[in-house]
Amino acid sequence: MTDEQVRAQIVEAADRLFYGQGIGSVGMDVVRDAAGVSLKTIYRQFPSKEQLVLGVLEHRHDMWTRGIDSAVARADTPRDRLLAVYDHLAAWFEEDDFRGCGFINAFGELGATSPAVAEAVRAHKLSFEVYVDRLVADAGAPAALGPQLAILAEGAQTTAAILGSPDSATVARAAAETLIDAAFAKPTGSAA
Repeated sequence: MTDEQVRAQIVEAADRLFYGQGIGSVGMDVVRDAAGVSLKTIYRQFPSKEQLVLGVLEHRHDMWTRGIDSAVARADTPRDRLLAVYDHLAAWFEEDDFRGCGFINAFGELGATSPAVAEAVRAHKLSFEVYVDRLVADAGAPAALGPQLAILAEGAQTTAAILGSPDSATVARAAAETLIDAAFAKPTGSAA
């Protein structure tokens, strides 16, 4: 097995454990057992638990990006591409193991004590905002719509996790439709 494969095996095991049980409640020995490798192998790949958390967040970012890209690619119109974000959320919220946003969860656990984790979470959230901004620009909508749609998606993730209900995606999608329709109804240059 290559170093890359071993690293991926460790990250996938740690991701399942951290996401399902919380980062603080999972020791490295539990990760070792789940990954089927030695502690020495884990620490060779990730010199600290913080580094492993960062590896998991990178993995989650890649999964998120692939999921959003796939949903958006299936949409036919610029408006549908904006709404595809919420369709992706709806499918995700229906998954049996859904526990909310792994980035928000990591920030809640470690954001105050790990500047590196806090920065990784901020970079991910900013990347999503930039992505939505690009979809908004491609649709020819006012730039102010991007942050509105992004924060709506963020709120849906948190609400779905706390309430344990996937309905937040449907509510957020309906609100997004209202925002999109309002943005296109405003004449260019009008006051907000």
